[in-house]
Amino acid sequence: MMIKLPNLLQLYRHLHEQDPELEHNEHLAGLWDEMMQDDYINILVVELDGELVATRVLNILKNLTRNARPYALIENVVTHKDYRRRGLGRKLLNKAIEISQQRNCYKMMLLTGQPGEEVHQFYQSLGFRKDVKTGYNLKHD
Repeated sequence: MMIKLPNLLQLYRHLHEQDPELEHNEHLAGLWDEMMQDDYINILVVELDGELVATRVLNILKNLTRNARPYALIENVVTHKDYRRRGLGRKLLNKAIEISQQRNCYKMMLLTGQPGEEVHQFYQSLGFRKDVKTGYNLKHD
């Protein structure tokens, strides 16, 4: 399926509602083209009735430790608020886990800014553990 950038940007409004809406311009289109051609970035979406309703980004990062095995980072996991609790996020993340294993990643990581226990239980039900490492975040303006 060809993912249309404007549709994805609309879905991202459900991830960070306070963020300003991105203007679809030449720079953004170029960045999107680069991402779609990058073998180390996997963007998967769920489309229902012609509408994008869920997505996630899987980044495979090259590495010189752990026997030079790469690792995976999950970002931008979002399901449209009207389609939550239907197993869509689980399907997207299970596919990411499968791809990371196929790509010989030694680990997969994700961070969540969602404080709700339900979100944490969701990730833990997929095998993610929050007691293995400590995550830090430094935001730039």
